[in-house]
Amino acid sequence: MRESKGKSKLGLRDLEGALTARDKVGVQDLVLLDAHKSEGAVLDNLKTRFSVDLIYTYIGTLLISVNPYKELDIYSKKHMDLYMGVNFYELPPHIYALADNAYQTMLTEANNHFILISGESGAGKTETTKKILQYYAVSCPSSALLDTVRDRMLMSNPVLEAFGNAKTLKNDNSSRFGKYMDIQFDSQGDAVGGHILSYLLEKSRVVHQNHGERNFHIFYQLVEGADEDLLRQLGLERDTEYYNYLAQGECTSMKTINDKNDWQTVKNALTVIHFDDSDIEHLFGIIASVLHLGNIYFDRDFKGFAVLNSSPELRWVSKLLGIHVQVLTKALSYRKIEAKAEEVLCPFTVDHAIYARDALAKAIYGRTFTWVVNHINESLENQDPARKTVIGLLDIYGFEVFYVNSFEQFCINYCNEKLQQLFIQLTLKAEQEEYEAEGIEWEPVQFFNNKIICDLVDEKHRGIISVLDEECMRPGDSTDLTFLEKLEEKMGFIDKNNDLLYRHIKEVMQQSKNSIVQQCFLPDEGDGRRRPETVATQFRSSLQELTEILMAKEAWYVRCLKSNDNKNSGKFDDALVKHQVKYLGLMEHLRVRRAGFAYRRRYEDFLKRYKPLCPHTWPHWRGVPSEGVEKLVQHLGYQPDEYKMGRTKIFIRYARTLFATEDAYEICKHELVAKIQAKYKGYRARGEFIKQKEAATKIETCWRGVQARKEKQRREWAVKVIKFIKGYITRGQAKTTDNSEYLAFVRQSYLMRLRDNLPKTVLDKNTWLSPPPVMTEASEILRRLHLRWMVRKYVRGLTPQRKAQLQIKVVTSAIFKGKKDSYPQSVAMPFMDTRITDEQDINIRVLEMVRHERIKYSVPVVKYDRNGFKPRPRQLLLTQAAVHLAEEAKLKQSISYAALKGDSQRHGVVLQCDHLYEVLTKLSLLANKQNAIKVLQGR
Repeated sequence: MRESKGKSKLGLRDLEGALTARDKVGVQDLVLLDAHKSEGAVLDNLKTRFSVDLIYTYIGTLLISVNPYKELDIYSKKHMDLYMGVNFYELPPHIYALADNAYQTMLTEANNHFILISGESGAGKTETTKKILQYYAVSCPSSALLDTVRDRMLMSNPVLEAFGNAKTLKNDNSSRFGKYMDIQFDSQGDAVGGHILSYLLEKSRVVHQNHGERNFHIFYQLVEGADEDLLRQLGLERDTEYYNYLAQGECTSMKTINDKNDWQTVKNALTVIHFDDSDIEHLFGIIASVLHLGNIYFDRDFKGFAVLNSSPELRWVSKLLGIHVQVLTKALSYRKIEAKAEEVLCPFTVDHAIYARDALAKAIYGRTFTWVVNHINESLENQDPARKTVIGLLDIYGFEVFYVNSFEQFCINYCNEKLQQLFIQLTLKAEQEEYEAEGIEWEPVQFFNNKIICDLVDEKHRGIISVLDEECMRPGDSTDLTFLEKLEEKMGFIDKNNDLLYRHIKEVMQQSKNSIVQQCFLPDEGDGRRRPETVATQFRSSLQELTEILMAKEAWYVRCLKSNDNKNSGKFDDALVKHQVKYLGLMEHLRVRRAGFAYRRRYEDFLKRYKPLCPHTWPHWRGVPSEGVEKLVQHLGYQPDEYKMGRTKIFIRYARTLFATEDAYEICKHELVAKIQAKYKGYRARGEFIKQKEAATKIETCWRGVQARKEKQRREWAVKVIKFIKGYITRGQAKTTDNSEYLAFVRQSYLMRLRDNLPKTVLDKNTWLSPPPVMTEASEILRRLHLRWMVRKYVRGLTPQRKAQLQIKVVTSAIFKGKKDSYPQSVAMPFMDTRITDEQDINIRVLEMVRHERIKYSVPVVKYDRNGFKPRPRQLLLTQAAVHLAEEAKLKQSISYAALKGDSQRHGVVLQCDHLYEVLTKLSLLANKQNAIKVLQGR
């Protein structure tokens, strides 16, 4: 979409400033050169600008482009955005400025326009056309449908270049045909369609190339870029030197041309333009058949006639074109002559056979090229019947003068003379119409009229084309020598102007099974007996139609110049450029533009730029623009003969007058800049002062607020302190207003401290905080609640095993607490179910003896005899009914629980055990005689 409103203002202003500052070299518009300066001044101006890569210069609205032969960073998206919707002279000359103004004028005036791009081969016409198409592709509104149309327009270029361009001595990508493309726009400015017309394809290049030149690109791209399978299907070798039609110029490969990459580009482009697979297959088949045709050779029989034996090349042509090999052989070996009601076959000589072969190759390729153009037009066709406006792009071959010139150069240069004639006519017409529209008296302009040159070529019955046609239709052998007698000089045109394809060969081609060939050679083509028009006559008619198309449109011009013949960047060949300036009619155009008034500008634009020069118009003119301009020029001291006031524009006769105004504007601009800077600095200083003042006020306000809040807090604190002291003094009295807050504070303080210092275990009974008097009762209630909570929490956390341990420990505590000094250390030690863990440690005979009882607990002990206290290891077994002492396989002593009385004198046994508290607790529980245990005070 057009992004003039949405673009980055800062970036574009920087870019604009850089461009404008850089373009202060030479004069942007040659119309503004002093009128007395010669052609040399024009060349010097072009050279000066070229030296700093300023390749564009204006002559009014005509754009001159000097080929730099290098890439310049002036075609980016930012540059496109910069030139969108901008006045033509507001920014430095550029192809985007011309393209945008043609587009804007078309939208504003709802009429048709065309851009004529001319120049000799290698001057950059094709690249300029691409730049215009790319600009419209980016700048026009966008949608899915419109993107498709633009893609097809852009991708038509690689296809047309592949089939219509070739390497010449002057240009590696020379257009060998003329192209006129209409870009169709709807009322919103959307590109919705297009149409292409082609002129005079150089078909002779198919069969012959001069030294240092190549055939059309597509042949080399196919041979070098196609994959092996495709080459095999087409019967081709990957060797361009192998083919007669490709090797004549002895430069089949070029460092500056990458045929493999270009092949991929062309294949992709064909898909975008909606060539289906069948069309592509047949199209490549035709290209391959032309290469095979060039490798068909003829032998000579004993009578001197041509003999065509079956060969691989002939069979491949037959296969690719879908024509029987015998039919094709006969067509290339014999000519069909009709004599009254009979048809006679006359054998060709070798020379005639070669002529027929080459004529067939040229006809096949030329008609296929026309079919490709028509297919592209079908792809670009706009389906909406609503009225459309168009911008046409005419990329036409420039003047060509070679060491050896032929029929093609004659036609090309004739075309350029016709376009130059049209150019002068349209320029004069546009100038005269502008003068009349503005009410300015028209002054006749002296210029060279090339009508005599055009008449020499195309005048009926007397021109070169008429004489050439007459010679071509003359009975007998027509040669250049007979043509010489009429023109008195050799031009070599007869065969090329005839460009005849024998009728019987056309009939053979109509039998082709290749769908494209069928469309190129229609069945009704050979029915008529009327001689077809010659090439020159067809070309003259085409030019007449083109002239009529262009005359109905508004014209814009781009003149492309070669800076040198060797394509060297930075080199400016004065003689070569001077020659191009002359034959392109740039001096004629400059004289026409300068005639009368060199400069004209709309009142609004003139006033907008120069109003600072007059106090009456600065800073704002509130009245009619023309009156403001009148005031302005009078203040500047314009003489009556220096300017005229039109209806909508001011016309200035002399460039020096405009330059004086521009110089005054530059001085004024610097003064204005100084004033603006001073005003701006004052504005910034005042703004900064106001900001600082406001900031100081805010700081003062905030500071006062902070201080007031601090004072408030201090006073509130003082009140609280006074109340606190009163409360402390009266804390023992009944609750009053004086001590209520203090007591509440005491309660809160105690509770907060208590919260952080609660006892952590049930056994901790000494860390509970002492309460103040007012909290004594509440503190006791809280202590009991907390104790109950900890007990509940502790009990809920006990496992069954732990609970059983504690129950046993309670019994132990009842027996030993306070009686044995070592008891507290044993509390933390867990009791075991038994101390002899493996029953295998108890003798089997002992187990047999107590088998009716269940062993509840067992522990190793040491028994001391009463006499002598000799130690004896024993096992103490506690069963359900008795206590047993075992020594290996014997039960040494057994005492039933009922017999235990606590009397150590009758049945006393002295035992030593490491687990005293555990053994006695177990014994007391099993015997249920806790009171029977007598504990001696001490260790």
